[in-house]
Amino acid sequence: MIDVPSIAQLHLTAVRRWHAEEIDNPYEGFLKLVCDQHERNYRLWHEEDLARSPDADDSVIADVKRKIDKLNQQRNDLIEKLDDFLIAELRAAGVVPAGDARRNSETPGSIIDRLSILSLRWYHMQEQAARTDVDAEHRANVQAKLAIIEEQRGDLCESLSELLADLWAGLKRLKVYRQFKMYNDPKLNPYLYGAGKGK
Repeated sequence: MIDVPSIAQLHLTAVRRWHAEEIDNPYEGFLKLVCDQHERNYRLWHEEDLARSPDADDSVIADVKRKIDKLNQQRNDLIEKLDDFLIAELRAAGVVPAGDARRNSETPGSIIDRLSILSLRWYHMQEQAARTDVDAEHRANVQAKLAIIEEQRGDLCESLSELLADLWAGLKRLKVYRQFKMYNDPKLNPYLYGAGKGK
């Protein structure tokens, strides 16, 4: 079965490493997919920061918006790949859901995505906690937020562990909910295939 603490540690370790070194992915199997998906969130976080800069002119913002759309598409595709991987693993293990097995509205892939984003929030909040140019009130506010992030990470890890255990026990069934993002598809976005021009 999938080891949730390894996923949570991968997120934190990769964020720290990627802020100091080139982006890499030294993992294999499911964790390689986790890292690929995490990388998209890492890149998204920093592209979104660029768009919010008061110095960014219209051309920069337009370029960043296109990059964000592309990264967000990849991020969602990889959430689905995480769930596809787990479905294949369950099938290979011979797990058959019970007749009354329920579905979760949130899949393991989407919980892993939320954990990834929380690790980014934790890292950047830690940066705020380390600042020396702020007052005690700022530091106290940051520490309070860090405590909440830690609690949320713990809750999500516990929920993911419980969901995975239920899936492997056949108590719940896993279904991939396809996003069908249209904005990057030249066959589905009117502004890409030409029908949206002039509207």
